[in-house]
Amino acid sequence: MSVRPVDVEDAGKVYRRLLGYARPHLGMFMIGVVGMLLFAATDSALAFLVQKFLAGAFVEPDPRIIWAIPLGAVGLFLLRGIGDYVSNYFPGWVGRQVIKSMRGELFAHYLRLPVRYYEQAATGDLLSRLTLNIERVAEATTNSVTVLIRDTLTIIGLIGMLFWYNWQLAAFVLLLAPPISFLIQFINRAFRRYSARIQASMGDVTRVAKEALDAQRVIKAFNAEQHEEAVFEAANERNRHSNMRLIAARALANPVVQLIAALGLAGVLFFSIRQVFTQEMRVDEFMAFLTALLLITAPLRRLVQVFGPLQEGIAAGASVFQVLDTPVEDEGGPLCIARARGAVEFRDVGFTYQAVQGAVLNGVSFVADPGQTVALVGRSGSGKSTLASLLPRFHDPDTGAVLLDGHDLREYRRADLRTQVSLVSQEVVLFDESIRRNIAFGLCEPDDPRVEAAARAAFVTEFADELPQGLDTPVGERGSLLSGGQRQRVSIARALLKDAPVLVLDEATSALDTESERRIQAALEALRRNRTTLVIAHRLSTIEAADRIVVLDQGRVVEVGTHAELLARGGLYAQLHRLQFAA
Repeated sequence: MSVRPVDVEDAGKVYRRLLGYARPHLGMFMIGVVGMLLFAATDSALAFLVQKFLAGAFVEPDPRIIWAIPLGAVGLFLLRGIGDYVSNYFPGWVGRQVIKSMRGELFAHYLRLPVRYYEQAATGDLLSRLTLNIERVAEATTNSVTVLIRDTLTIIGLIGMLFWYNWQLAAFVLLLAPPISFLIQFINRAFRRYSARIQASMGDVTRVAKEALDAQRVIKAFNAEQHEEAVFEAANERNRHSNMRLIAARALANPVVQLIAALGLAGVLFFSIRQVFTQEMRVDEFMAFLTALLLITAPLRRLVQVFGPLQEGIAAGASVFQVLDTPVEDEGGPLCIARARGAVEFRDVGFTYQAVQGAVLNGVSFVADPGQTVALVGRSGSGKSTLASLLPRFHDPDTGAVLLDGHDLREYRRADLRTQVSLVSQEVVLFDESIRRNIAFGLCEPDDPRVEAAARAAFVTEFADELPQGLDTPVGERGSLLSGGQRQRVSIARALLKDAPVLVLDEATSALDTESERRIQAALEALRRNRTTLVIAHRLSTIEAADRIVVLDQGRVVEVGTHAELLARGGLYAQLHRLQFAA
């Protein structure tokens, strides 16, 4: 999912929306503004101090200046330090609050996005938005605002001093404002354009790196290190190129602004020296005017530099809002349900992931009565797993309906519906916590006695008891510290603990050895009692006892019956059975 450049009108909307996150902390930010005022006032005071020093030391000598000016300088820079600290700390505090709020909101939004969104989005891009992009938002909401306010106040104060000492020269200096303003607008447009490209390329870098790290065994097995290096190099080069365009724009901005300022300074020096020679201006006033003029260059340079991070932050905020504006899963219908009887019906169901791929399911119809075990059988790609994904409403059918206890699934509250379904998938997902917490995941407290009961029923305790910390042993990232069979048992224990009236077993024993599979099958037999179970299996030996077997081919139901009936019929099921057992 790409990050589009932000135009001027959109940038304003994005920025106002970003400031909305800072609004609850306005009090803390205003403390920072007080520090900015103090910091800005010290620059103007410095020009005043220079004028008083020269007047008291050379124009009209005054012995008290020997003590007053040094003490004044110390006091001035003490106040400047306090203003600098306050103007950085409090807006910085607000910035971290904004990042925390936005990151929490984005993560919560991720959890509620529909499954179809994740099928189309790149994980690396989503991670980049959650980490890098939101970090850059702080520049737009607080850091850049601090520089803008503080240095703008400083420039206003110094321009006020220029008018105080010589309004004619000050008016000449203001002639520089239009060309500098035009230059800043040009720089802003370039920064917005390049920032969007940088963030898109950073998403590519994150995606490629994540894929390579997740698939490191496959890469090693196929000696594909050089291929992955080339893919990463291409993404890395795009990121470098985009960053260099931004750096070039930023590097060019300062010299041009400095050149314009230098031309103005040359003109001021020419006219001011003539005024000193004609005694229209005293030397101390000239030096104070020159000091104020030179002091303007530093905040002016910072103002130009801050527009880069500001536009990067706006582009980053736009990419985050692009996700936050994506609709989440709805709450479903108004129908509440505590515990279903378990009557499942697929009625003329059709489903398509993408139009170019064609229909995955086409007119699928069958019934699973309460307490029955229905097996879904067919070649790879026949639509078995897609059917299973419709029950918890990971997807909704394009045509037809899936019913539970006679009601369309879309009539139920989504949370209530998912409480009725336990899912054990062939792709086991465990979290980097203990075995106990993975079993109790989202269901109960880890110390609940039912957790250990489920672990025993799924034979998890057989291997957990041999581990140093038992069920409290960490499983590692994605369960990497456990074997495939151990991960599968933990997943089955989690489903046992959920105790839902509808059970979906999608290759649930695929990672188990023969002995473990038999024992798990015994546990699953107990689990199936009084529950409606949909079993997806390639090993036909595991579904021979099913009450009904539904045979799928290219998204259609081609046969329905018991194991014996289908063998006697000599159709596709008999063919698959014969091929499997011959092998």
